[in-house]
Amino acid sequence: MTLKLAIAQLNFVVGDLGGNARRIVDAARDAYGQGARLLLTPELSICGYAAEDMFLRPAFVTACDDAVRAVAAELADLDGMVVVVGHPTGGSLRSRSVAVQLRHNAASVLSEGRILDTYAKRELPNYQVFDERRYFTPGEGVCVFEAGGIQVGLLICEDAWFDAPAQLAKDGGAEILAVINASPFHVGKEGERVARMAERATAVGLPLVYAHLVGGQDEVVFDGASFALEADGSRALQAESFQERLVFAQLERRASGVGFVRGEAAVAAPRAPEAQLWDALVVGVRDYIGKNGFPGAILGLSGGIDSALVLAIAVDALGKDRVRAVMMPSPYTADISWIDARDMAKRLGVRYDEISIKHTFESFRGALAEEFKGLAEDTTEENLQARIRGTLLMALSNKFGSIVLTTGNKSEMATGYCTLYGDMAGGFAVIKDLLKTTVFALARWRNAHDPYGTGTEPIPERIITRPPSAELRPDQTDQDSLPPYDILDGILARYMEDDEGIDEIIAAGYERAVVERVARLIKINEYKRRQAPVGIRVTHRSFGKDWRYPITSKFNETAGRKTV
Repeated sequence: MTLKLAIAQLNFVVGDLGGNARRIVDAARDAYGQGARLLLTPELSICGYAAEDMFLRPAFVTACDDAVRAVAAELADLDGMVVVVGHPTGGSLRSRSVAVQLRHNAASVLSEGRILDTYAKRELPNYQVFDERRYFTPGEGVCVFEAGGIQVGLLICEDAWFDAPAQLAKDGGAEILAVINASPFHVGKEGERVARMAERATAVGLPLVYAHLVGGQDEVVFDGASFALEADGSRALQAESFQERLVFAQLERRASGVGFVRGEAAVAAPRAPEAQLWDALVVGVRDYIGKNGFPGAILGLSGGIDSALVLAIAVDALGKDRVRAVMMPSPYTADISWIDARDMAKRLGVRYDEISIKHTFESFRGALAEEFKGLAEDTTEENLQARIRGTLLMALSNKFGSIVLTTGNKSEMATGYCTLYGDMAGGFAVIKDLLKTTVFALARWRNAHDPYGTGTEPIPERIITRPPSAELRPDQTDQDSLPPYDILDGILARYMEDDEGIDEIIAAGYERAVVERVARLIKINEYKRRQAPVGIRVTHRSFGKDWRYPITSKFNETAGRKTV
């Protein structure tokens, strides 16, 4: 006995219930035509992941229920076809002050026009970007259904990271585990998933198929890379990451139990972390702009490394004709900056304009001259330049509709080396979750690779090798204000991403004064980060839902150890 199954590794749109339902129906018919009798769609495929507080709206959940029934009706003529669809269901008891969830993160098993069973997710994640306990209540049941004569145990994402749900499915007669997922990408996540699912498969002694979402949704990106594992944890199938695919696998019953028929090239070749990171950023930009209906993107191209990297990502995501770069020189802009900016724009073939801010800057200084009489110039005048640039970019955005891509990186955002309503002004922060050292590494990688066919070596070498500078005063470099980036980023990674304490970081070899200074900068600049645009999450601790600290706080880690 054999069963051909398919995974709809597709890019759904949050709230597009009709469009998502149509994609599921089309995938089911395509899979059926190719001999599949089981189709798995990702977690919450009907509504897209994650719909956030739309889950709290009764009309939204009712519309999702209607869409599930519509999909079942549309597929009534596919004899013997089973389709698993993810969706929210249920309701809540609510007042202005209290909400008791009766709603589930669910999946329904559809066949020949009927809903055969509905399973509610048992394990609800409430960490990192996940907020499922706000919206859902845990399920208690088990779902084992038949497809092509094989008993399939259904799990939803987090369920498979724990022992009990899989064991209950096996106890209920499952011969294979089908896990539907919407698991946001971060660097290294794919390997973690495969390793944990291999543990689950071997623990219960069943093969496992992992159906995963692909695409960008606001700050998160889903990488696809769906896979299938034998009962011993070995990979039988590995789909390519960051690509929409209808992925097929063949199951057969053997004397030892159900297993996969292995095909040639069924396991995609492993990819470098930089390649996956690049794809995540490209998909994040493409889907944020595309799904929200912006005609294109515009950014300030300074001749520095950050804006250069953002430009290269934007062109790979959107194509050269939908990207515009604007150079806005000030009195402190070095000649090599505009020379390199022109060079890069020419290499990528984007529209490039230069708008000098010299006269505008002098006008601002003149307007403030009486107020500032007798006071030395300082960061006030530096910030004026950044804010003039932000105003010009936003004016172009308003007039032509293109979204402004900001170019600040995680090292700058962490320490406040950025200007409110200046370089932070815009609609989407592409490299908000990249440390500066990663920016340099990714720029070098992109110069050596051309994954989207937009041109090799898009970033002039001098942009990568020259010392970084905001160019807001004479002979300025970033290291006038910040520790060297290799030191700063090492501290940031330990303190922010790994939650190491100050003493732990010092014990790892960093100077106390530097560590305490960086920790202080992180604390006092929380108010800036709250006002920054949404940006793409590529680490497990980004400045977004992963990072929730109070702006007003008197806690001092060092002082907190002292006896009162």
